[in-house]
Amino acid sequence: MTRIRVIDLETAGNGPQDVCEIGWQDVVRGPDGLWRVDEDRGSLLVNPGRPISPETMAVHHILDEEVAGAPFWKNAASPVLKPEGGVAALAAHRASFEQRYCTPALAGGTAWICTWKCALRLWPQLTSFSNQMLRYQRRPEGLVHALGLPAHRALPDAYVTAHHLRDMLSEASLEQLLAWSAEPGLLPRAPKGPERGKAWGLIGDEALRTLAQDRDPDVRFSAETELRRRGEAAPTAAAEPAQRTLL
Repeated sequence: MTRIRVIDLETAGNGPQDVCEIGWQDVVRGPDGLWRVDEDRGSLLVNPGRPISPETMAVHHILDEEVAGAPFWKNAASPVLKPEGGVAALAAHRASFEQRYCTPALAGGTAWICTWKCALRLWPQLTSFSNQMLRYQRRPEGLVHALGLPAHRALPDAYVTAHHLRDMLSEASLEQLLAWSAEPGLLPRAPKGPERGKAWGLIGDEALRTLAQDRDPDVRFSAETELRRRGEAAPTAAAEPAQRTLL
């Protein structure tokens, strides 16, 4: 049986070790070759070692007193990220966030699937690609509404992401999802500037060259891909930003 473990984290703010909750939900491939959302799921509160900021508390509603007696991240992470029997991959929606905390040392160097990047590739016709928007635009089969609530808690969010992943694995191989996840996001439309909302094929050459020099790696990669489709080499890129474009 092949297992992929979907991970979701809640944090206390923006520090390097300030995880306050980890949730997981397994997706497994059975003897019949079909992928399914497994019964193996759970969550742990984590002591972030500092007070939770009011801004993040307002999102996930985890209180300082709830995590005061919980294990620290360095002790809580590895048993979840490296379960007995191992995993073929770890997965998360916008996995770069989880990877900031789930370092290779804690995760055993396991490869990651980013379900956000894969959704861009598989379902480019959708209007938005957040975890919850995918949930309501696609209405994945078998997703129990109550188990996916409340949003912005680690286990419900991992549970929802797992249904997206299961559906992705019915359309593309594990190897393909890993390959897409290793590249920047291929956005279906320009997310900024005068060309915002346009499909890349409808953008003029000069505007496309400008977007191909954008500091956002996803914008740059998407514009460069269209330039290559037109047979034109991409211009030299600028440095990456600290904050990436959301879509």
